[in-house]
Amino acid sequence: MKRLFIPVIILLFIVSGCSNVASTKSEKTSEGSKKLQIVTTFYPMYYFAQKVAGNSANVELLIPNGVEPHDWEPTAKDMAKIQDADLFIYNSRYFETWTEKVLKSINDPNLNVIEASKGIELMDALDSEDEDEHHSENASSKDPHVWLSPVLAKQEVNTIAEALEKADPNNKDQFEINAAALNAELDDLDSLYKETTDKAQNKEFVTQHAAFGYLAKQYGLTQIPIAGLSPDVEPTLGKLTELTDLTKKKNVKIIYFEELTSAKVAETLAKEIGAKTVVLNPLEGLTKDEKEQGLDYIGVMKKNLESLKLSIME
Repeated sequence: MKRLFIPVIILLFIVSGCSNVASTKSEKTSEGSKKLQIVTTFYPMYYFAQKVAGNSANVELLIPNGVEPHDWEPTAKDMAKIQDADLFIYNSRYFETWTEKVLKSINDPNLNVIEASKGIELMDALDSEDEDEHHSENASSKDPHVWLSPVLAKQEVNTIAEALEKADPNNKDQFEINAAALNAELDDLDSLYKETTDKAQNKEFVTQHAAFGYLAKQYGLTQIPIAGLSPDVEPTLGKLTELTDLTKKKNVKIIYFEELTSAKVAETLAKEIGAKTVVLNPLEGLTKDEKEQGLDYIGVMKKNLESLKLSIME
């Protein structure tokens, strides 16, 4: 059924809305005085684009906060939003796996499509997780979680800024100023992580979801994931037994999980070895609680560092 979902949506979209949306966009772009309309996929892309755009563009988030984005798929309404935008910004075809089919169906030369991770050398998925039965057939896939490294996040910000400057040259100076300000914050975040991890007594940490490979690589740490790149895929019994033995041997006290998915596997392993479970947020979407606290990308990344300290500063 899932394989049929996007093609059906595409057909409905083409029949019911494509011509109307295209004419709306034509009117908008011909006026020239209106702000850029930017559609982003999930939270980090929205945050980076919003910070760079400032008040000079309208930025919309496609995948709602609080929704786990790995298996999210667009509706006809979502596709209409993309069609009606001046720029569509996504992280990677290895994360938003539906983009290729959707963009082929839209095929609009006036839509600027930005893959924010373009130019970043992506790690093979198996570089950040052990091969098991589930992932052996996907050995050629890549790990898309580059936004969790402040250094690589800067590259994504610069890619987004360049796209905005090209699309709206009249606001080029403002986009450059905004991007520089955000990059300065990311530099500070990078320094904070480096200062902390340089003092780390333990370089390993255990996660339920293999999202932190780039962050670990950036700061000389080692991520030990329970499951793979997709957080809803549970490990085999053999893999879980192997991890139980390994974590007992290493005297692991903390197992990290994320709030947008079930913590069942992390809790099972933690109970087995007498460890605690602690949140480590892959920033795939803000939780309701995080929004109420006024947290953003920088704030959550700082909270993640405090959580990591529980493992690496034993």
